[in-house]
Amino acid sequence: MLRPAIILALVRRQILLFTRNPVRALELFFWPIVQLLVWGFVTVFLQQNAGGADAGFARFITFLIGAIILWDALFRSQQGVAISFLEDVWTRNLLNIFAAPIRMTEYLAASFTVGLLRVLVTAVVMAVIAFVSYRFNLLAFEWLLIPFYANLLVFGWSIGIISTSLILRFGHAAESLAWAVPFMIQPFACVFYDISVLPPWMQTISYAMPPAHIFEGMRDVLKAEGSGPGHLIIASGLNLLYLTAAGALFSRMLSIARERGLLVKAASS
Repeated sequence: MLRPAIILALVRRQILLFTRNPVRALELFFWPIVQLLVWGFVTVFLQQNAGGADAGFARFITFLIGAIILWDALFRSQQGVAISFLEDVWTRNLLNIFAAPIRMTEYLAASFTVGLLRVLVTAVVMAVIAFVSYRFNLLAFEWLLIPFYANLLVFGWSIGIISTSLILRFGHAAESLAWAVPFMIQPFACVFYDISVLPPWMQTISYAMPPAHIFEGMRDVLKAEGSGPGHLIIASGLNLLYLTAAGALFSRMLSIARERGLLVKAASS
């Protein structure tokens, strides 16, 4: 059984890292805001130079802004897991974590909570900027906003666990995966375009990716066509499989790291 006090203590430690270091807090807001402003105004520029008469093109800006905001949810939840682990590696706190009476489920639950908090903070900021700059209303998704975010959060947690597992196994050489993994799957997630744009072999992979179904559902809503339960059901089922597989991989890599002394090397180097 999970112990809430332990999870809260781990979450509080991560929060203190942000509140006591303004640079970390700035990083939390800087990249999503820059990405939203740059790509949003690029799309406005293209629309203006295309004459702005085509309704389909005018709708494209809403696709792009909605995709940027929702993609940030996936990315931030993944970072919440992977970067929280790396913080313990960089500060040489990893051995303290494993020496303390902390279960790995509690450690992961705290990482999930940190990811959720990061998503909530950046989502509010990006939603306000999107409304002020482009008149994009995130609440236009209505009740679907919750399952959209929930599925992207869970998938972000899954790939965050996978990133952490690979870092556990391969050490500092694999640290770049904490940032690379989300962008490795982005082309298959169909964040900014329909699945039909991809070649057949890539479509097969995309249909096995939960975010591809979420972003397809997002575009259906913005097209005023509604989003049937099909996308959400498939995404939820796939997320269950990914989260289970990620948990099994983490357990296996943790066992290998303990057997070979990799934890000591990661914590002391």
